[in-house]
Amino acid sequence: QVQLVESGGGLVQPGGSLRLFCAASGFTLDSYSIGWFRHAPGKEREGVSCISKTDGSTYYADSVKGRFTISRDSVKNTVYLQMNSLKTKNTAVYYCAANSSGYYLLPPVPYEYESWGQGTRVTVSS
Repeated sequence: QVQLVESGGGLVQPGGSLRLFCAASGFTLDSYSIGWFRHAPGKEREGVSCISKTDGSTYYADSVKGRFTISRDSVKNTVYLQMNSLKTKNTAVYYCAANSSGYYLLPPVPYEYESWGQGTRVTVSS
């Protein structure tokens, strides 16, 4: 059974950092392109970042470029999202999702990702 589990969310002050984890079970993450999405109250789910299964290339939304970093650890079968210089507007539930086809739009769109985790909540507040 394909399963993704996010963790690492929490409460952080503006300017702080968090590292999100996306752990996979039942499949090898290297066989999938992985996207990170976020869903803030009153807004649509937004593609934040993704990493390609074919060449490891990465994408970042303009709003997070230079502050967020996506990476993968094949041994641990985990994808990370390092988030620095967090802002209050980054408050959301963050999800990781897997795309098996190797082809996807940029910015990432939810319907191209077939497996999703349950999300981890990030709250940026003083």
